[in-house]
Amino acid sequence: MSEQEHELPIVNITGQRVALGPLRRELISLYNRWQNDFEVQRTFGDLPKGVTIEATTAWFEGEATATQALWFTIYEVGTWRPIGRTDLFDLDWRNGTARFGMLIGEGNCRGKGYGTETTRLMLDYAFTALGLQTILLDVDEFNYAGRRAYEKAGFRECGRWRGASPMPVSGRRWDRILMDCVASEFESPVLGRVFAPGDPR
Repeated sequence: MSEQEHELPIVNITGQRVALGPLRRELISLYNRWQNDFEVQRTFGDLPKGVTIEATTAWFEGEATATQALWFTIYEVGTWRPIGRTDLFDLDWRNGTARFGMLIGEGNCRGKGYGTETTRLMLDYAFTALGLQTILLDVDEFNYAGRRAYEKAGFRECGRWRGASPMPVSGRRWDRILMDCVASEFESPVLGRVFAPGDPR
């Protein structure tokens, strides 16, 4: 292996088990594999379909320079392998709001608390680094693991769209649950130490 292949990825926020860094062009094929995993699509709100590499490349080209969505690749700390992606989107700077999305693309990384920590790091980024006030998400009622992760990170249910899940699961349409988290109810786990006044000189 070359020295370049041994280099660690660029990361912006590092937690205990996961770290967040920019989207990377060389990961387009991996992003595409995640987009074609029906188990991922089922809980990410996408209709089950095949996604071409061209479509994923177009998505990357658009989102890599987007201003209304802020994307990160999720890495497993220690191995530094990419395991998912996450974003804040629909940013409304005037009202201090944004929406949150996340997928854990690697199946053997689900159920390990990575989703909870990713959510907490993204809330830290939203509140501590960006100064936002409220973060919103919507999640399918049947996505029990996702709901637990969001609740552990600080989200609370604030409403429902009855029967609004984008696809039937087990022969029925489920509710789409609305959740929110507000800055005043969140304590920074990481970035509070970064975005703090310097020592007086």
